[in-house]
Amino acid sequence: MTTENQYALIGAGPMGLAMARNLQRFNIPFQGFELHSDVGGLWDIHGPKSTMYQSAHLISSKRMTEFDEFPMADHVADYPSHQEVGRYFKDFADRFELRPHYRFETEVVRVARRTDGGGWSVSFKKGSTPETQIFRGVLIANGTLSEPNRPSFVGAFDGEMLHSASYKDPAIFEGKRVLIVGAGNSGCDIAVDAVHRARRVAMSVRRGYHFVPKYVFGKPADAIGGKVKLPRRVKQKLDSFLLKWFNPDPQRLGFPKPDHALYESHPIVNSMVLYHAGHGDLSFKTDIERFDGLTAHFVDGTREDFDLVLLATGYKLHYPFISREELNWRGSSPQLYLNCFHPKRDDLFLLGMIEATGLGWQGRYEQAELVARFLHAVQEKDPKAERFRRVKEEPFPDMRGGWRYIQLDRMAYYVHKDTYRNTLRRHIRELS
Repeated sequence: MTTENQYALIGAGPMGLAMARNLQRFNIPFQGFELHSDVGGLWDIHGPKSTMYQSAHLISSKRMTEFDEFPMADHVADYPSHQEVGRYFKDFADRFELRPHYRFETEVVRVARRTDGGGWSVSFKKGSTPETQIFRGVLIANGTLSEPNRPSFVGAFDGEMLHSASYKDPAIFEGKRVLIVGAGNSGCDIAVDAVHRARRVAMSVRRGYHFVPKYVFGKPADAIGGKVKLPRRVKQKLDSFLLKWFNPDPQRLGFPKPDHALYESHPIVNSMVLYHAGHGDLSFKTDIERFDGLTAHFVDGTREDFDLVLLATGYKLHYPFISREELNWRGSSPQLYLNCFHPKRDDLFLLGMIEATGLGWQGRYEQAELVARFLHAVQEKDPKAERFRRVKEEPFPDMRGGWRYIQLDRMAYYVHKDTYRNTLRRHIRELS
């Protein structure tokens, strides 16, 4: 079957499924590719690129995360486990009959623009059998949390060192002296796992964080906070004051003082790490200066021996099958309108390269809907497509909503939820 009028969709995780559903809604022909044997992306712990671990749960509540057209069942927990989330995506694919659109256990190895006749050459393989087909366009939705960011260190560590991407089960901590490097949401989750198995647990923390509890006044905190719209400075001051009522002081327990205001980086949604710090189950160390055998030397002059070092140092953007030039890469990330639309091309889209507190999967669904509506307008030769084309070619508007996010690579594609979604919805109305 010819594919030259189809779009190639790479990935069947949350963003890929949202895109598949919207392509289906607007009758846009496409062929999906997925490395794993089923849908779910990183939320299927058995997937080859999954970064899930046994204790992983959503850090946002289900009602603030789910797709609007497919709510999670009432019996599902407020903060579902990875097993529940994995089932949710499988049920979503069943409900909208999305699996027949995918080639599973198929790896996309190269995407290249054709110089003759237009379109894209997509090379892929299932097992060891390579194949190449021509597609009208390409939609990349392989996620942002699959390629570990592994820092380099001075010296050598003679114990076991692994990245959190490889962590699955807390049994690996049994009886060991454990150092966790990094205190983001995954690092804090894993530290809580470790205190129940390890002989000792320390965390090397470079910067301070703001901690947000999962429940406030008996309700999921994000569901309450999202209902009231306040000016930025008022919200920061009010929420900072309220958090003191629900959390112990992280600095008193050993965390550094944050170098940024609340919401200027992703907060830590974990109260248990503070609970264990308050009970002496965790200690905190400064940044690592060097390793020597089993000894970690820290920048404050202290040193300590460990058996296992776990790097909770995050992930980096990784699109190995396409050149950076095609993605308009600048600095630490591609520069695209709404983090998705190429300023010059109408047949290449980068989906899901977007982070925002409270965005949820519905925010990503709206990104996919806008892409599908644009493709539909192009397909129908609707003048609205040309109007949107001119918008995406102009200098990009600021999607930060006045917030001063900290200058880190992982924050390069961070936006303000309301500013971003309001812009998506406005364009969706204009293309309707």
